[in-house]
Amino acid sequence: MKLVQFGAGNIGRSFIGQLFCRAGWDVVFVDVNETLIQLLNEKRYYKVVIKQEGKVDEVRLIGPVRALNGRDSTTVANEVATADLIATSVGKGALPSIMPMIALGLKTRYRNHPKWPLDIIIAENAPGANQLFRENLNRDLGPAYPLEELVGLVETSIGKMVPIMRAEDLAQDPLQVFAEAYENLILDKRAFRGPLPMSAEKTSSQGQTIQWPKSIELVDDISAYIARKLFIHNLGHAAVAYTSFELAPNLVHITDGIRIDAVRNRALAAMNESAEALLSQYPQAFSRKDLEAHIKDLLERFENRALGDTVYRVGRDLYRKLDRDDRLVGAMRLCAKHNLPFSTIAQVYRSALTFSATDETGRPYPQDEEFRKDVLPQGIEAVLREVSHLNPEDSLDRIVMDALR
Repeated sequence: MKLVQFGAGNIGRSFIGQLFCRAGWDVVFVDVNETLIQLLNEKRYYKVVIKQEGKVDEVRLIGPVRALNGRDSTTVANEVATADLIATSVGKGALPSIMPMIALGLKTRYRNHPKWPLDIIIAENAPGANQLFRENLNRDLGPAYPLEELVGLVETSIGKMVPIMRAEDLAQDPLQVFAEAYENLILDKRAFRGPLPMSAEKTSSQGQTIQWPKSIELVDDISAYIARKLFIHNLGHAAVAYTSFELAPNLVHITDGIRIDAVRNRALAAMNESAEALLSQYPQAFSRKDLEAHIKDLLERFENRALGDTVYRVGRDLYRKLDRDDRLVGAMRLCAKHNLPFSTIAQVYRSALTFSATDETGRPYPQDEEFRKDVLPQGIEAVLREVSHLNPEDSLDRIVMDALR
């Protein structure tokens, strides 16, 4: 069985590629980083180092794998045409660049095997990514191609935390990647068009036996789990980063911030506010007990000192993280929709406006520097309008804007 994995970055290698390779699949990475492609093809194996506080590192040797240059569209399309599964983890902004290759492969596949479906795992943590796929593939494939019948656009909720690799660690081994032990892959059960994954069990496709990774979780309402990831996990992580920087700007690691009572208490309060909104929005998907256990687990995972995750990584990219549908503003809008309080989340948003952490070399994130130079001096109204894209004519937006002014 063959998986074509678009994106050989941290999530692609430490999570998706690792899971399927260890389940016995032929994993083919597609990336545009030529150095990375060359090394993967030379070595055929790479290391995933599982970091857990108080434990010796678990080093997993993942392979054999191979890699393709994402600029070689013909070769990539040929691999797509014969794949048993596709996965992407390239970032929502890069998705349109890979669509033509996927479409080209699907056309070849349709000519050779007109009834052979193909599922695409969209591992992007980007709400609406499946619709982006649908629109682009419909355009590239044309009306004669039966997209809805043959292509499964399978959204995911990716909860695995992977830190930025330090230069000294990459110098030791440029292919290694550090990660936490968490490996639960949540997939949209209703989106599959090929054989449905039965965790750790074997299913059949085209006369072949499929051994699926053990940690797959199929859910009926993937939108609920995407929202949970964004409005509890991402929100809580952001709360730790922004509050840590506000209270102790010299802190480097998230684990040191979460150990400060004021930081932990604010993160917990913000997560609880958001959890109440999720319970109102998705009563069939979650119980209060479910979300309380999830929050407790996340706070413990945030404490994983061995992972070495930084305040800078978790907080950077303010244009994205302060946007209308992202972790903070999106959660506040959801609270407003259900007439629930969100004062702590609003405090986290204000703390984010003071965020200016730098990387290990002392350099700021370029877009955040631009935000501080061009937008922030104009005041809160400019931030709400130009960064968070809030509209005072929208009733929910207006509630959020009034709370943040």
